[in-house]
Amino acid sequence: MKSLCVYCSSSDRLEAKYAAAAEQVGREIARRGWALVYGGGKTGLMGAVARGTKSAGGRVIGVIPEFMKARELEFTEADELISVITMRERKMLMETRADAFLALPGGWGTLEELLEILTLAHLEVLQKPVVLFNQDGYYDDLLRMFDRIVGENFMRETIRGKFSVATTIEGIFPLIEGWKHQPGDAKWYQTR
Repeated sequence: MKSLCVYCSSSDRLEAKYAAAAEQVGREIARRGWALVYGGGKTGLMGAVARGTKSAGGRVIGVIPEFMKARELEFTEADELISVITMRERKMLMETRADAFLALPGGWGTLEELLEILTLAHLEVLQKPVVLFNQDGYYDDLLRMFDRIVGENFMRETIRGKFSVATTIEGIFPLIEGWKHQPGDAKWYQTR
């Protein structure tokens, strides 16, 4: 394990507890000797996790679209800041540079990134750990939606083995470090 991709909010209008947790996650990434791979931003939880990683002596790899860089939203202290043209390129590059994935609380972008990674895991294209940090129940409704999707047969039960859920920062890292690939259902596309 060398690098962890973190998906999270870029909003600066959040309760302080979210930024504090993101900074702590960043410090833990550095403490383990891993690199942070993330969206390259300086605001919100993205900036907090990057600052936390840097403050503990860790390596920060940011991948940022040109339009965000043009708005001066990049974390200039990153060890490596990669500019891309599109959001799709950003996701693809983050995916290839990471050994595992962690979703902190976030909005549309975070959800879109998380769901794409889960889709790739479901299709057996991706075989890497995926963890949701369910801070203060933030992802409870999404997890209930996943239950409904499985319950109504839109997805098979095996999807549950493609990600883990942590409710504390201390719980995140053992899930990543102890991860073992759970083969999916090769016949996911067939009818009953």
